[in-house]
Formats: sequence, structure tokens, C-alpha cells
Amino acid sequence: MFYEIPNDEPIYPISTAAKLLNISVHTLRMYEKEKLIIPFKKNTNHRLYSASDIERLKCIRNAINESKISINGIKTIYSMMPCWEFIGCSEEERNYCPAYSSHSEPCWAVKGENTICSKKECRNCDVYNKFSECSNIKSFIKNLSRVK
Repeated sequence: MFYEIPNDEPIYPISTAAKLLNISVHTLRMYEKEKLIIPFKKNTNHRLYSASDIERLKCIRNAINESKISINGIKTIYSMMPCWEFIGCSEEERNYCPAYSSHSEPCWAVKGENTICSKKECRNCDVYNKFSECSNIKSFIKNLSRVK
């Protein structure tokens, strides 16, 4: 009997994730430092990656290699995601939220105080998880433009 592993289950050590993506461990750490990815960290500080993380990293790699988008460009694209609408932040919370007023970092990189997100673990946030695939980002943006 086989057990199906959920896409968000962190199972791949950093070396395996690097091999799956055909990149170096150093590159994975750089993406983490740039806040493009939030790997799961064990108590020992060892990083683990899920299938969803691998998908996000493939999207990032494709943007860099195929579309020639820089890391700062990718961060800007992620920062343009209206997380406040997805989560349902109030007007007051938006006043305290750097993700609402800035466009240089993804919301999970600039968690604001006195907001819905202040006590959330970003790795478990719907905004972070639902947009690990490039197609989900594009679909979300398309649907926003139809609503307005």
C-alpha cells in the first residue's frame, strides 16, 4: 500500500532539492536569503522542502532563465500580489502593513505588526502556499482584473 504525500509536506533535504532543480545548495540558500522561498526548518536548523516548494523554485528558475527576470523583478511581482484582498485585511490593518504600502518585497518578507499576519507563520499562509505555481499567480491576477 502506498501513502500519498501531501504537496506541502516538507520531505526533501536541501541537497536533494538542489539536485531535483539542477542548481547548487548555495543558490537555494540565496533564494531563501532573498525571501523568495521559506523552507521548513527542523529543530536542528536543517532545511526541508516540499513538492510545492520545488514547484515555486521551478517557477523562479523559469522566470530567471527563460524570461530573464531578475531576482528583484521576481520580488516585485510577488509584492504586487494583493495579499490584503486575499486574506481580507481591514483598512486599519492596511495602514500598519508594509506589504500594502511597499512594492519591493513579498508580503511574507515584510510581515507588519498589528495586522492579521503578525502572528501567522508565513510558510503556512494561504498567500504563500496558493501561489507556489506560476499559473496560479497569473490566474489570480486575471480574476482580479475581471472583478474590478
